[in-house]
Amino acid sequence: MTRRVGIIGHPVAHSLSPAFQSAAFAHCGLDVVYERWDTPAPKLPERVSSLRAEDVLGANVTIPHKEAVIPLLDELGGQSARMGAVNTIVNREGRLFGFNTDGPGFVAALKAEAVFDPAGKRVLLVGAGGAARGIAFALVEANAAAVAIANRTYERALRLAREVGGAGGTVTAEALGGALGEYDCIVNCTSVGMHGGPDPAGIPVPLESARPGTLAVDIVYAPESTPFLAEAGRRGLRTLGGLPMLIYQGALAFELWTGVRAPIDVMFAAARNEVTRRAGGAA
Repeated sequence: MTRRVGIIGHPVAHSLSPAFQSAAFAHCGLDVVYERWDTPAPKLPERVSSLRAEDVLGANVTIPHKEAVIPLLDELGGQSARMGAVNTIVNREGRLFGFNTDGPGFVAALKAEAVFDPAGKRVLLVGAGGAARGIAFALVEANAAAVAIANRTYERALRLAREVGGAGGTVTAEALGGALGEYDCIVNCTSVGMHGGPDPAGIPVPLESARPGTLAVDIVYAPESTPFLAEAGRRGLRTLGGLPMLIYQGALAFELWTGVRAPIDVMFAAARNEVTRRAGGAA
């Protein structure tokens, strides 16, 4: 029997997940198809209920449904309960389990692709939205020495810092544009620099005060080299783009659905091919 997995969101046409997950299923010889399930909010309960079908392994969940799906599930696992957000649903004999692989995927990408272990390190997150939330929780769990959150609206950064700090660890809110010399890693958790976004040429935080050798990370994956990363490189900082986080969170989801080790290299190649295809203006 052919099994199905899909991505639930609104919209989902832009998602790279179908490209790299489909490649992973094919490489592993699994009879699974990955679909786009564009789901407006009123249709969410019906869509989630459909995941209980025997031929459905589960789903990814993206904007704007990561919080709204929680009451529709049977059980939460991993960090999802503390974070209050789910990005992966697994169907286990008709029962739906919710997980969040965003933060763990980010930490896995740091370790595997940048050879950077956040344990004992000081990390600055720029932005206080859903991405920053997941990453902050994961960094605390990975024993970062300190996590600071800077945002255009200081009150929002302060609110997130208090929520994450309640889970343990040292989490503070900082003024956007402050001195960066004390941080080992600086992460852009905003859409600044994203192709097609509201500020594609922007840099989310000035980097003049960052120490050479500091790791600059951008969660934006299109383009793969953002203005933030280009500026970081010019200033002697190490860099890591957003594609690894996307792949590693997807790999964790793949393993939750299948119990099979994810083929990371295959997923990277498929994602990069799709990014290149889109950049070339292909239909």
